[in-house]
Amino acid sequence: MSNSQGSHRAARGGRRPDPSLHEQPTLAAPLVPGQGAPPATTPATTPATTPATTPAVPATRAEARRAARRRKSSAPAADSLRRLLPQALVVAFLAGGTSAFVANDKAVRLSVDGVPRTLHTFADDVDELLADEGLTVGAHDIVAPAPDAELANGDEIAVRYGRPVALTLDGQRRQVWTTARTVDDALRQLGVRAEGAYLSVSRSAPISRSGLTLDVRTERTVTFLADGRERTLRTNAATVREAVEEAGITLSGQDTTSVPPGSFPRDGQTITVLRITGTKEVREEPIPYAVERTRDPGLFAGTEVVEEQGVQGVRRVTYALRTVNGVRQKPRRIREEVVREPVTRKVKVGTRPLPSSVAGADGLDWAALAACESGGRPNAVDPSGTYGGLYQFDPGTWRALGGRGVAQNAPASEQTYRAKKLYVQRGASPWPHCGRRLYR
Repeated sequence: MSNSQGSHRAARGGRRPDPSLHEQPTLAAPLVPGQGAPPATTPATTPATTPATTPAVPATRAEARRAARRRKSSAPAADSLRRLLPQALVVAFLAGGTSAFVANDKAVRLSVDGVPRTLHTFADDVDELLADEGLTVGAHDIVAPAPDAELANGDEIAVRYGRPVALTLDGQRRQVWTTARTVDDALRQLGVRAEGAYLSVSRSAPISRSGLTLDVRTERTVTFLADGRERTLRTNAATVREAVEEAGITLSGQDTTSVPPGSFPRDGQTITVLRITGTKEVREEPIPYAVERTRDPGLFAGTEVVEEQGVQGVRRVTYALRTVNGVRQKPRRIREEVVREPVTRKVKVGTRPLPSSVAGADGLDWAALAACESGGRPNAVDPSGTYGGLYQFDPGTWRALGGRGVAQNAPASEQTYRAKKLYVQRGASPWPHCGRRLYR
C-alpha cells in the first residue's frame, strides 16, 4: 500500500459521523489491530513515501480501535433493545387488561330473607348474580330489583322467599303464600286483624321455607236471645255451642239453637236459644184395601157383584210431639209398624148383553112404577134396609130372578129387565100400592 493511500484512508476515517446518531459503517479488516494488518514497509519501498506513511498508521489504528470499541458497546445495546421490545409490549397489554378487569369488578350488597352480606361480582345483571350464588327463585318469591336489571357498583339486591301457609280464617280454609318470616308479619301482610283473635301458634313463631298450618279466629260480636232476654258478647269461639257457654247460657235436655250448635258464629249474628220439651204419642191408623175387578160374561153388562169384601189393615204409628219455647209443633212421625195387613176386595163385572124386551111386559109404564116406588132412583134403599133399587126388590126376590148381590147395586136397565120378568110371573101384586101405575 502507498503512503498516499494510507493518508487518504485516515482522512476518510477522520470525517466519519457519530455512531450514536447513525448506522455504524463497516471498517476494513486490515485496519483492526491483531486482525491481519499488512506487514511493515520493506526497504525496497520508495523513500519518498516513508515520511508520509509513518504518522498515518498510528491514526488509522486508533480509529480502528475506537470503531471496535463502538461496535462492542453498541452490539449489547441492540441485543438488549431487541429483548426488551416484546417485554414492553406484554407489560403494556397486561396494564390495559388489568384496567378492564378492575373496571368490571362490582361491590354489591345481597340480602336473602333479611340476612345481608357484601360481595364482589363480575355479573352483568341480577339474574346472573343469583345464578353465580346458587340462588333459585320461583313464582312466589320476590327479587328486587327485577332479575333482568343491570348491576352497578354499590347496588343493593333483596331476595325474599315465599312460604306456603295453610290458613283457616274464621272457619274458611285456603292456601296462601307469604314472604314474611314470622306469623305476626304474615298476619300484617295478609291484612288479618289479630287483636283479640285466637291463633293456633304464637305470633312470634317463625315460618320456615316449608310453611306451616295456621288457624285464626278473629273476635266477633254475637247476640243471643234466650229465655226472654238478649245478651251480646265479643267472642273468638270456634262453634255456636262454645259461644253459648261463654254467654252463660245452659242448654239442657232437647234444648238447641236456631242455627246448628256446631256451626261457626259469624260477626253480627243473632242466635235464638230454643227451649224444647217433647213427648211421644202412638196412634193406630187404617191401611186402605185394594179392589180387584174381574170380567164375568155370566152377568149382564153394568152388573157388578162383590165376590169378597175388602178389609182395611191397621198400622201403629209413633209420633214425636214437641213444644218449642211454649209453642206446640206439628207432630213428627218417627216410627211405624203394620199390625194387620189389608184384605183385597174382589168384584166381578158383568159383560153379558141385556135382552131388549120381555114378552107380555114391554108395553107397560115402568117409569111411572119406578117413580112411585123409589122416586126414580136406582140406588134407593128403604128405611129398614130390606128393599132397594128402582122397584124396591128384596134380596131374595132379586136373586131368584137371576140377579147378583142386591138390586140397588145393579144398573137401572137390569133392574127394569128383572122387574118385567117378575111381572110376567106374578103380575102387579109385588107392588100393591104402586102397581096400578103400570096401566096408565
